Amino acid sequence: MANLTDQELLAVRDALQAEKRLIQKYKGYAEMTDDPTVRGLCEQIAARHKTHYDTIFGVLS
Repeated sequence: MANLTDQELLAVRDALQAEKRLIQKYKGYAEMTDDPTVRGLCEQIAARHKTHYDTIFGVLS
């Protein structure tokens, strides 16, 4: 992988932080609801953002 510029590294860091916040947010929503359908959807969305996070992080490795 080519070396990233400081600006590119900042963008990647921001993307990782955004994905992490979304994971936490949707996990929290899942815990707040008693509706199993809504809970399942929130858990799916959290899992999708975890996949995004892992993919971005994996590119850096």
